[in-house]
Amino acid sequence: MFLSRLVLNPRSRAVWRDLADCHSLHRTVMSAFPEVPGDAAREQLGVLYRLDARGSAGALEVLVQSKAEPDWSGLPPDYLLQDPGCKDVSGAYRALKGGEVLRFRITANPTRKVDTMSGPNGQRRNGRRVELRSDEERLAWLQRKAERGGFELLSVRAGPVPDVRMVPGARLSGWRDDRHHESTRRRMTFCPVTFEGHLRVVDPAVFRETLAAGIGPAKAFGFGLLSVAPAVRLAGLP
Repeated sequence: MFLSRLVLNPRSRAVWRDLADCHSLHRTVMSAFPEVPGDAAREQLGVLYRLDARGSAGALEVLVQSKAEPDWSGLPPDYLLQDPGCKDVSGAYRALKGGEVLRFRITANPTRKVDTMSGPNGQRRNGRRVELRSDEERLAWLQRKAERGGFELLSVRAGPVPDVRMVPGARLSGWRDDRHHESTRRRMTFCPVTFEGHLRVVDPAVFRETLAAGIGPAKAFGFGLLSVAPAVRLAGLP
């Protein structure tokens, strides 16, 4: 498993193009990987990524995780402010143990499906996704993902509610070709929420699968990458 950090050049026209269209950023990220047959290249290559504003200056960077080692040499010459760092994190993931406490960060697309009742032919409809608007709904969504993902959310304060910081972001949008009508483009809109806090590994094997697969919908457009780091000792952490 590889982790790359791309520090974006805010003066690059290509960067501004990608910031204005999440599908364009998806294409730029995927350009660093070999072509694979079929429509599930991102999933086959294990590519997850997240756009972050980090540091006091708010520098924009894209964190990219992948099963295959990327080749960033094809990016436009002015796209990055520095050479992209890429490291193999497979050993660190394999070393994770049950009971280990970690800091985490994830930008997700918390949604629920509606209009999924059976159609006239008796088959269940795929439905459509609608955003979760309240902090309570979003936290409950993340807790459900944690239960299935081999970890639990922790609190560093008194009380049963996990101490998770939730920061809603600006809506993301983009355009993609309609797979059913080749001449038609479809607008996509997403409502990102960044979660930060502490977690405890419950099932290391399942948790490693979660790290590799990501969490929630819209993974092709910058959502679902769960980043973890060692946690400092905090008073009140169970």
